[in-house]
Amino acid sequence: MSNTAIFQTGGKQYRVQAGDIVKVERLNADGTVEFDQVLMLDDQVGTPFVDGAKVVAQVLEQKRGDKVLVFKKKRRQNYRRTHGHRQYITVLKITEIKG
Repeated sequence: MSNTAIFQTGGKQYRVQAGDIVKVERLNADGTVEFDQVLMLDDQVGTPFVDGAKVVAQVLEQKRGDKVLVFKKKRRQNYRRTHGHRQYITVLKITEIKG
């Protein structure tokens, strides 16, 4: 039983199976999270979402992602700027896909 689902959260789409570990944009949640915005379940495509489908996940940790460096430069203008950014993320373990 290897259900594959595509769900969306935080403006991004994720393809998952039961047991996968996924890093998503920060969610204000502890314990268990349910996603009902399932776009595709196995070979069933929703319009826009599949009716009655849910992805259940367990929150493993809340943390910050890796640092992304943004470097700006304008040639011959002596203009250089370096800026770093670390996004808040939530690490999830997909426990169940209900369809």
